Amino acid sequence: MEIITRNATYEGLVDQISQVYEQGRRQAVIAVNSHLIDTYWKVGRYIVEFEQKGEARAEFGARLLPNLARDLSLRHGKGFSLSNIKRMRQFYLTWPIGAEPPHQLSWTHIVELLKIDDPLERSFYEKQSIIERWSTTELIRQKKSSLFLRLAASRDKDGILKLSKQGHTVTQPADLIREPYVLEFLQVPEPYRPSESDPIVRSGLTEGEVF
Repeated sequence: MEIITRNATYEGLVDQISQVYEQGRRQAVIAVNSHLIDTYWKVGRYIVEFEQKGEARAEFGARLLPNLARDLSLRHGKGFSLSNIKRMRQFYLTWPIGAEPPHQLSWTHIVELLKIDDPLERSFYEKQSIIERWSTTELIRQKKSSLFLRLAASRDKDGILKLSKQGHTVTQPADLIREPYVLEFLQVPEPYRPSESDPIVRSGLTEGEVF
């Protein structure tokens, strides 16, 4: 009887440690994503504010972004490609001061949202991505299905929203570990980046938990 009690107590200890470990890992991943989003928004702000100075425009003109991409890539790596710098600038202009950046979404989500010109449509997909916990793949799928336009033209909005959830893929915090932007932001060397076969990556986190 004593042995059974000890085992039960030990299993409880293992469960307790596992729970606090998984909670810490979730919080770490969420914090990294939030800081990345804030950082990219600030980069966009600095670029726009620099562009607004008359002398800066005259001196650099159209060369500003290519020059930044070159010089920042030499210092920090792939995260400052020309296309990504353009997105950071666009990110700030789309979510200016006073408009809270969507920290719940990853940078790849935001890149997809920035491709939408109409503010109302973009806001719809942003909110749905957060509420329905869409992965980036799911967001792209819903955009291609013209969910917003179908809802706008339909009287059966509830029915279309219900159908839109079919094929829904829940994104887990562990998926962020594979995000190339996060890996670049953390400056994780190529040999140490997780693969699909990595047991930590495959294990994921608690079902239904999202960033």
